[in-house]
Amino acid sequence: MNFFERYLTAWVALCIVVGIALGQWMPEVFQTIGSWEVAQVNLPVGLLIWVMIIPMLVKVDFSALHEVRQHIKGIGVTLFVNWLVKPFSMALLGWFFIRYLFAPLLPSEQIDSYIAGLILLAAAPCTAMVFVWSRLTNGHPLFTLSQVALNDAIMVVAFAPLVAFLLGLSAITVPWDTLLTSVVLYIIIPVILAQLWRKALLAKGQARFEAVMAHIGPWSITALLATLVLLFAFQGQAILKQPLVIALLAVPILIQVLFNSALAYWLNRQLGESHAVACPSALIGASNFFELAVAAAISLFGFESGAALATVVGVLIEVPVMLLVVQVVNRSKDWYERA
Repeated sequence: MNFFERYLTAWVALCIVVGIALGQWMPEVFQTIGSWEVAQVNLPVGLLIWVMIIPMLVKVDFSALHEVRQHIKGIGVTLFVNWLVKPFSMALLGWFFIRYLFAPLLPSEQIDSYIAGLILLAAAPCTAMVFVWSRLTNGHPLFTLSQVALNDAIMVVAFAPLVAFLLGLSAITVPWDTLLTSVVLYIIIPVILAQLWRKALLAKGQARFEAVMAHIGPWSITALLATLVLLFAFQGQAILKQPLVIALLAVPILIQVLFNSALAYWLNRQLGESHAVACPSALIGASNFFELAVAAAISLFGFESGAALATVVGVLIEVPVMLLVVQVVNRSKDWYERA
């Protein structure tokens, strides 16, 4: 893990402090930034999100999809957990914790928005960071690449319908035009641009490709942190009034991460997949494409929404929780292989 990735939680915490402080100190500046919109898309944020997402998607090799048949059981577990368990379990956890258990402690006007943010977070399977988690567990590199490529291909067509269905299930009005715009802006166009860039770089040789990847590596995290400063500048007043909100939103996210990683790990063991396959399969089921979730939440519900805040809480706890999962699967290798 590079410097930015290793201390992501610390950077996010710092962005919360800096964003809130700037929002209180210069509210007019951030109100002006918030007004720079075209078709409900904030232009500065849209640019930052492209800088976040595109470098990650350049790493994805869709030609690796043919590797899927080599580990069909592991891929089956990945798809089952990512698309049939994870989004629905998060919707259930959101309903139980946010709408029922924690409701008296949360602003009532934001309840629906918080749940929407949690759903957006769960409906976007991890794309980039799973390569880091896989390396830390000695995961099978070609399996990791193939499951990421397959997930991204599915996400292009499944993200919008799945989110719309779950938002409708939670009795939240679905702004279809904005949702489809988000899919085009933050999935389809970045995938096309990233793959064209990837092809152009590889035409100059593998060494050139790896040099560029190393150079642009910090772009994604830097753009993410800049987006978080903007978001917390808008969210600052609400957070200062109720700082407990962040801790409460973290509860269903934490439970969901641990549940899905454990389920995928156990299912792979039951089906007889190797540990090197089970690790990345479990880790992608636990991790999220939080850059996409943040982008979609801002587009659908706005900077000051509970949805945007909920997706950011996912970013805040991503690294420490995933490192915990990495440690568990590494230490349990002997138990796993006794099967």
